[in-house]
Amino acid sequence: MMRDKSYAAVMGRKNEIMKKAVGIDYSVFESGGISFDYERMMADAGYTLEEIQRIQAEVHVGNTPLIELKNLTALARKLAPEGKGARIFIKDEACNPSGSFKARRAATAVYHAKKNGYKGVIAATSGNYGAAVASQAAMQGLKCIVVQECYDSKMTGQPEILEKQRACEALGAEVVQLSVGPELFYTFLCLLEETGYFNASLYTPFGISGVETLGYELIAQFREKTGKDPDKVIVTHAGGGNVTGTARGIIKANAKNTEVIGASVDLSGLHMASDTDFNRKSFTTGHTGFGIPFATWPDRADVPRNAARPLRYMDRYVLVKQGEVFYITESLAVLEGLERGPAGNTSLTAAFALAQEMDETETIVVQETEYTGAGKHPLPQLSFARANNIEIKFGDPDEEIPGKNIILPRHPSMIKARDFDLNKARTSYIKNCVNACNATKINQEDLRFLIEDTKSNEDFVSQVLKELNIEVLRKTGGKT
Repeated sequence: MMRDKSYAAVMGRKNEIMKKAVGIDYSVFESGGISFDYERMMADAGYTLEEIQRIQAEVHVGNTPLIELKNLTALARKLAPEGKGARIFIKDEACNPSGSFKARRAATAVYHAKKNGYKGVIAATSGNYGAAVASQAAMQGLKCIVVQECYDSKMTGQPEILEKQRACEALGAEVVQLSVGPELFYTFLCLLEETGYFNASLYTPFGISGVETLGYELIAQFREKTGKDPDKVIVTHAGGGNVTGTARGIIKANAKNTEVIGASVDLSGLHMASDTDFNRKSFTTGHTGFGIPFATWPDRADVPRNAARPLRYMDRYVLVKQGEVFYITESLAVLEGLERGPAGNTSLTAAFALAQEMDETETIVVQETEYTGAGKHPLPQLSFARANNIEIKFGDPDEEIPGKNIILPRHPSMIKARDFDLNKARTSYIKNCVNACNATKINQEDLRFLIEDTKSNEDFVSQVLKELNIEVLRKTGGKT
């Protein structure tokens, strides 16, 4: 019997489709209110760290080198006040089979799909994850479909996304390309239902636990190199899985004093679902168009409960400008002999600025690099920007207006890491939780969950709830 393929009908079946495609009954983790049992979800649906290390080793994922960037450190020290300029290290994740850390996510997800009898996997992504899933599917002998949001309504595609299409197809995947808009999720659901393939989502416990090995491995390598833990680890933040998985690995390595910092490219003012804005940005990931929405409402993802919850783990969140990242990308190549793609260079840009605030005796680690290619390189990106009437010039990056211009710094001393107010993000997240549940009252379990999910404290959460006129009930049923 043919099922109704209308948009409304398919969206109405999304929970049923997802349950079959992921194999997780998310309802067992729910409390009936705002809270859910996050750690139980991770433990029940995921794998142990040791199991994941074994899974990844069998497909040549992980054990990537940790490199000290001595020349960039020297430049930072030249610009910093006397006694300042932390040592900068980078985890070279471009050495993974598909050229990025997302091979760690994909290895676990694809292994799980094969173990549970799925004939293929589907991923909805315009980024490196598609190539990672395609690579791992090829190794495991599974079919692979990658659904990409690629074009605007004029069928103009971004060079970085087209580069990733090439990579996915080279690795044997079928690539379905769509224009920006709601048809992406609809098409994704239809394909999952038609094929019966596994949803290799970025946001399942399988994917997030796959990144835990990166944080754990980073700490182990750093201790071997230096005899201590890094002072700061900086992570490019988009959908939140990179921050979440890395931080969880750092925690499992018992690095209690290592600060976890998220970094995104500032694309404020551009709407990621806007047809007119789609090609006016020069970064397809690691920017505020994903970083802020996914921090303030992670459950916007393609699964009922997102395992990537960055506010649980970020100690600090900083923003950098497009022109600054292009500058550091070039600097990494000419000073260190490493030509790498834009995503990891986002956090490297922030690290370069932050190192100048830190003492020479301190250390900062950039936890990923990614491969570069024809569409990822700065030159095609800047050429594409010019073709879309974006002004390219040297000057003060603080004057950059996303969608209007890209300003390359006149001097490296002008590169900055600009703090984003995490309390503002936490407040937005709490509001979104309340609105999603239509809550007028919450219980103590919900309160504890909000404290944990925002890495804050009872006073902060209680004050936000008070401003929202939300009652907090005591265990006896009374109002607190």
